Amino acid sequence: MTDPTPEELRAAFLPRLNEELDALRSASAKTTAERRPVELDQQSVGRLSRMDAMQQQAMASAQDARRLGRVRALEAAIRRIDAEEFGWCDDCGAFIGMGRLDLEPTVMRCRDCAG
Repeated sequence: MTDPTPEELRAAFLPRLNEELDALRSASAKTTAERRPVELDQQSVGRLSRMDAMQQQAMASAQDARRLGRVRALEAAIRRIDAEEFGWCDDCGAFIGMGRLDLEPTVMRCRDCAG
């Protein structure tokens, strides 16, 4: 079996990467209100309600930080596709393998180099 061409890799993975990227950006935009700082107005809510709101805000911010990390990984994979470097190991230069890429298209190392 021969290694796929950059064009074949582009056709196989670019739509999938862009779809996930769009979904992550949309999810981030939808949760903007949940990440806003909690107002500490004692007249409108009690102490436990404020603590719960602060915890919810912290969890939403942490989730968005994880989302941002994934966005960056997807953008890097798209840049590698554009540079025709997608699918080849950053360490040894061998083809990563379609199975590995299919499981995680942002992977940058083959199984042997990933250790």
